[in-house]
Amino acid sequence: MSDTHTVLYRKYRPQNFDEVYGQDQVVKVLKGSLETGKIGHAYLFSGVRGTGKTTMARIFARALGCSDNDIIEIDAASNRGIDDIRALREGVNSLPFDSEKKMYIIDEVHMLTKEAFNALLKTLEEPPSHVIFVLATTEFHKVLPTIISRCQSFIFKSPTYSVLKEMINDIVTKEGYTIDAGSLDIIAMLGNGSFRDTQGVLQKLMSYSTDTNITRDETELVTGSPSAQMIHDLLIAVNEQDSDTALKTLHGAQESNIDPHIFMQMLTHAVRSVLQIRFSSHMADTLKEDLGEDEFNFLKSIASEKNNIHSAFLELLLKTYAQMNSAYLKYAPIELAILKSIGNNN
Repeated sequence: MSDTHTVLYRKYRPQNFDEVYGQDQVVKVLKGSLETGKIGHAYLFSGVRGTGKTTMARIFARALGCSDNDIIEIDAASNRGIDDIRALREGVNSLPFDSEKKMYIIDEVHMLTKEAFNALLKTLEEPPSHVIFVLATTEFHKVLPTIISRCQSFIFKSPTYSVLKEMINDIVTKEGYTIDAGSLDIIAMLGNGSFRDTQGVLQKLMSYSTDTNITRDETELVTGSPSAQMIHDLLIAVNEQDSDTALKTLHGAQESNIDPHIFMQMLTHAVRSVLQIRFSSHMADTLKEDLGEDEFNFLKSIASEKNNIHSAFLELLLKTYAQMNSAYLKYAPIELAILKSIGNNN
């Protein structure tokens, strides 16, 4: 059973290319450059938070033979000025401690000031042969084009649900736990395309669980998620244009202190799955495996006929979610969207 004081994202941080999830193209190119010996002097890793950019940089550095002494990590969010980059420029000229090369990993590089960027550019244009730079950013568009032009650029993809579920299953198995399909789905959804956030949700559940079996009831309680039945009741109400039951269901969610954002995420996810089942046999086969038999059969029954669960409803839910942060009453945008879909919005 897991020691819940051990942070999962540190314990299960990939240590080599074979342990990396969901970034096959990046791994393929970097491994190929190692095999051919065609190593660039500067790389730019971009992508949303939690996709493994700095982890990949460390793996690449170790694969190049850099020791820990010769891997220098700089957080540009707190070391963003011209003086910081001047200190870096002086440091790059010194030889590695005990490796052939040394690597500078500059995280959140887009946070550098304009003056610091210009100073870094001079170093990137003529770097010493023993130095390799890896710049990481969550905001590619804020990096100066002149910097980008000096780097080999790699875009890190947000992991799919399938990749996140694979990772969750691997960790759960290694930690001696079991988990049901419903919990897997909720954790992957709340991970929001981030390995680190997904592991954080799983960590919370492992800390709460009194045994080694993670159930959907526990997952709903700990994360503030609605029950599957609550989402089902609302879908049926929308499908049958039953505004009374729809509002009653939403009121029950609010009274139960269900997080409205999580409620909307799960509702949107369910509606999207209905459309995928309806219009793609390939996606239906995939979802049958991902969702579990009971959930798949329910969504399939909704998808089996033309009804009020359609693409316009999904579009409405997506727009509604974007409005929720500024809403005084958090459930009000959901209620309005449901009434509009049913046709009782006047």
